[in-house]
Amino acid sequence: MGRYVLRRLLQLIPVFIGTTFIIYALIWALPGDPFAGRCGDRPCPPAYIAEMTEKYNLNDPVIVQYFKYLGQILTGDFGETFAGIEVNQLVADAYPITLRLAIVALAFAALIGIGAGILTGLRGRGFMDNLVLMSTLFLISLPVFVTGFILQVVLGTELGIITPSVSSRATWGELIVPGFVLGSTSMAYVARLTRTSLMENKRADYVRTAVAKGLEPKRVVGVHLLRNSLIPVITFLGTELGALMGGAIVTEGIFNIRGIGGLVYKAILTKEGTTVVGIVTLLVLVYLLMNLLVDLLYAVLDPRIRYD
Repeated sequence: MGRYVLRRLLQLIPVFIGTTFIIYALIWALPGDPFAGRCGDRPCPPAYIAEMTEKYNLNDPVIVQYFKYLGQILTGDFGETFAGIEVNQLVADAYPITLRLAIVALAFAALIGIGAGILTGLRGRGFMDNLVLMSTLFLISLPVFVTGFILQVVLGTELGIITPSVSSRATWGELIVPGFVLGSTSMAYVARLTRTSLMENKRADYVRTAVAKGLEPKRVVGVHLLRNSLIPVITFLGTELGALMGGAIVTEGIFNIRGIGGLVYKAILTKEGTTVVGIVTLLVLVYLLMNLLVDLLYAVLDPRIRYD
């Protein structure tokens, strides 16, 4: 297991360099003046442009710029915005909020999605199966901003159960409804994926053998059937955490959540390339580490999988 983890960590290095270089090149290699509009209606003074160009290494080729930036990242320095604000500070303020929102969304997707999938997968076709399939199809086809707007109006404005806008503290309780909105589509996919996997594995030879040996139904389902059926679900949920964090722009905008999504959106509008690259680089790290964790969980769920 240790050799496998070490090998996977080494494999993550070229993947990290390749993805972050593409991101960096897409942001900084775009044509146009990156300092346009920085000085109001008048053009920026040549001295200011020269200073900022030197500070961000814009005179160097893109590959040289990237490796200089990579060296900063390895020391924990994600750079500064054009206004002189450290990106580390911006991320430190916004990242915990988005992380809490993503965890709430992932919890809804896992608990409700897996629960509904198990319920329909074990009972087979019938009223409950049709109800879950229709409900999940409805959630998948409904855009997230529509779901968020409806819940915001109904639960917030009409019924007064929640506050329409999340406060700057963004407590766990305030993030329940936004987390449900963010995780609604993932929840539907998890339910369908769990249902399909269970129905396929119910006919597997190892399940028939366990039943023929006289094992209790709870043990057959919990130890044999469910553990193997959850492998594709765990794969989906593991990669979905990074997607939920990076795709929370709409949900954070609806509920006025000051997280990573809003920070990226504002940085794109103001052409703050350093902020965009820093945040996306952080999300790439989350993706890579979650993929490694998912691979390690395979051996826990399926005893047939062993990493030598």
